[in-house]
Amino acid sequence: MLRLGSRPAPVPGAGELLIRVSASGVNRPDVLQRTGNYPVPPGASDIPGLEVAGVIVEGDKAAMAEAGLKVGDRICALVAGGGYAELCVAPVGQCLPVPQGLSDIEAASLPETFFTVWSNVFERAGLRSGETLLIQGGSSGIGVTAIQMAKALGATVIVTAGTDEKCAACVALGADHAINYKTSDFVEEAKKLTAGKGVDVVLDMVAGSYLSREVECMAEDGRIAIIAVQGGVKAEVNAGLVLRKRLTITGSTLRPRSLAFKTGLAKALKDKVWPLIASGAIKPVIHSTFAAGEAAKAHALMESNQHVGKIVLTW
Repeated sequence: MLRLGSRPAPVPGAGELLIRVSASGVNRPDVLQRTGNYPVPPGASDIPGLEVAGVIVEGDKAAMAEAGLKVGDRICALVAGGGYAELCVAPVGQCLPVPQGLSDIEAASLPETFFTVWSNVFERAGLRSGETLLIQGGSSGIGVTAIQMAKALGATVIVTAGTDEKCAACVALGADHAINYKTSDFVEEAKKLTAGKGVDVVLDMVAGSYLSREVECMAEDGRIAIIAVQGGVKAEVNAGLVLRKRLTITGSTLRPRSLAFKTGLAKALKDKVWPLIASGAIKPVIHSTFAAGEAAKAHALMESNQHVGKIVLTW
């Protein structure tokens, strides 16, 4: 159950700051945590919530000065927990200024998906300008971020989605092609759309039986980045195809990674992606907002898979 409650106000420690939260992003890991399928990392708050936006209340002055931040600044932050609250502590290195022109609701939708996409699509899988990216679940929060980021940085984007309406929404956001996986075989469609070459990178939130099918539609030297296992944790893969195509299959989860790792992601985003948001080349996609007391309704919407883009709680 998700109910409003009271806790003592968190106190920032060394290298941390305290945020008065205006908005909290809702992500699928929050649902997994609520259902007992995503353990809280050691030392993290058991309150759900991995991303917030708001105003700095107090914090480690030296760390904030080094990061160019000060009390009163509007920021968004990636946190390991505790985001569904009016006050939240965040490491300074995982905080970013709210991009020019964005509301707190829009800013709260950024950290979790942008950190995840940058880490997996661009760092782990090494997507380059001119290559083709296949996104499984293009209408999700991760999907709408990956579409825009990949297009802005010069890639061709193919997505899968479960309805024609979601496919149309993905194309409207910049996807070059959208495949309704319920009515078409994404393997055959991806081959056709790439003139038989195959895709260079797959962003996979499904795993399970999808993995063997993805191997079939990869280009030579292709890379598959797994970030979730909604289709199950086991898969049979044609190892011969992996050998002949020289494929790389990788994956990661963000929440347990080190502060140093996440700080590096924040710096890369600030340098390479935040200017694209400020210019309007990349835009937050907000499907719905809920008052924080209606977090249960937000989770029900997430579990329904009816949304396109992000769900945000407001305080």
